[in-house]
Amino acid sequence: MAMRFLQGLMALSFVVFGFVGSAQAQNQVWVQIEAHQSLAAAEQRVRAYAQLVENVNGFRATTGLYAVALGPFDPETGQLVIQRLLGQGLIPRDSFLEDGDLYASQFYPVAAGDLDQTTPLVEEETAEEIVVEEVVEEVVVPDETPQQARQSEAALTREERDQLQIALQWFGFYNGRIDGAFGPGTRGSMQAYQTDRGMEPSGILTTRQRAQLLGEYQGELNALGMRNVLDQRAGIQMDLPMAMVNFGSYNFPFAQYDEINDSGVRVMLISQPGDRATLFGLYEIMQTLDIVPLEGERERGNDSFVLTGQSPELRSHTEARLVNGAVKGFTLIWEPSADDQIARVLPMMQASFQAVEGSLDPAAVPEGLDESIDMVSGLTVRRPDIVRSGFYLDAQGSVLTTTEVIGQCGQILIDNAYEATVSFRDEALGIAVLTPNQQLAPLGFAQVADAPSRLRAEIAVAGFPFGGALSSASTTFGTLADLRGVNGEETVQRLAVDTADTEAGGPVLDLSGNVIGVVLPGTVGNRTLPSDVTLALRSDQLVPVLQGAGIGLTLAQPVGALNRENISREAADMTVRVSCWN
Repeated sequence: MAMRFLQGLMALSFVVFGFVGSAQAQNQVWVQIEAHQSLAAAEQRVRAYAQLVENVNGFRATTGLYAVALGPFDPETGQLVIQRLLGQGLIPRDSFLEDGDLYASQFYPVAAGDLDQTTPLVEEETAEEIVVEEVVEEVVVPDETPQQARQSEAALTREERDQLQIALQWFGFYNGRIDGAFGPGTRGSMQAYQTDRGMEPSGILTTRQRAQLLGEYQGELNALGMRNVLDQRAGIQMDLPMAMVNFGSYNFPFAQYDEINDSGVRVMLISQPGDRATLFGLYEIMQTLDIVPLEGERERGNDSFVLTGQSPELRSHTEARLVNGAVKGFTLIWEPSADDQIARVLPMMQASFQAVEGSLDPAAVPEGLDESIDMVSGLTVRRPDIVRSGFYLDAQGSVLTTTEVIGQCGQILIDNAYEATVSFRDEALGIAVLTPNQQLAPLGFAQVADAPSRLRAEIAVAGFPFGGALSSASTTFGTLADLRGVNGEETVQRLAVDTADTEAGGPVLDLSGNVIGVVLPGTVGNRTLPSDVTLALRSDQLVPVLQGAGIGLTLAQPVGALNRENISREAADMTVRVSCWN
């Protein structure tokens, strides 16, 4: 029985995996990819490689090391195999061809366990006498007892222990630090992995289970094609899922990596010279793009920001920061079907991100690019349903605006950046107060006059004309034509000044910079007002209404007149763009 078993093993080795003696006789070689001092480490690695490539073998060498090798091949094929697998990143760069003279015995796949029980390699002439009388069943490597698993585990290096924690973390079983320490958290994650894979939940991974875990992990990485990419032109180095994306073009300030293999995934590296104002401007612009859905986290610090967006059709994650006089970051865009993969990819991208020297030149645009007003750097701009103006009432960022802008809105944004909710509205007066969902620190806020202004006095109106296309408020100067509305309303005043629809909700200021009114929509009933006539709610009528609703105001104090430049600056500091999005 023992002889027949031995014959079967030799036949399996000869027929399936090649034969060393014959290989040497025919000038065949092996591709040696690793060597280890311990059998346990070599067994773990050989099984991990077996998940990725074919013809994997494990040998005990005459030097006492344990080698992981592929083959056998003829020398020319062996060299081609090295080139192909190096190009795919599947084997180490120091892999080399070995003629097999140093390989004393084989521990994988012919036999396993203690080396004393492994089958020695057979000389060529002995093999010629072997006659296989029956099909040999696959030899299964016996698993270890918990005690044996602990012993083989003890031989692992710090790097190998880290790798196990990383793999467990990848599959969601471990959420602790990668420290190589197998404490209660790691043991619990091992037990969870064993339970999930239908194994005995001992909390100690055997050599075979460790190899399976690492093989599964490496298979996942290969499917995603995670590879460290240096984009020298953008000045960014990071891990990217190159099985899902491929470089497309530079379109300042983005290096665009387009989807491949119908992955539904795109990446944009963000790179442009600039300062904090550049960063803040990018923060606002990004939120107007279709690739950043409305729902999601919005967080801006002094030197960085994070934008996330999600919708039934699209997800995105953007982060950028100031680094040595440049804005650097990335945007990851994907379809919901890739959620599970991105949950693993995104942390790797974040952890590997490095800003290196260099940034994109503003002239880096595709040749012949002809962008429309609805495009930014080749990306479609999302337009709000309605845009109006408003102004800050206090230092916390509360905003007064017109009820026109808060109709059927899925989301209300202040300056296209800060989500807000309606905290007060008065339909009769046509005003609403918005409270930002995060506390803001405006550059200026209104000092509201509680007495009527002087007839025919010079006034200024601040707001966002041109559909809100400008990034900051503009100021238009005129006169106070009447303290009553066109129908004699005591709550309304008439201004001799030309305003646009999108300036409704903006402040009216006197020459001291105090707010004396709020611009109203340019219609009365079904009639449109002449272009040089604007109606505004009187501030002396507004103050008691807001105070009665418990809204804090800063009342105007008598001060001297300002020049137009100073009034325009104060008006711009307090005036905001209010937009309704669906």
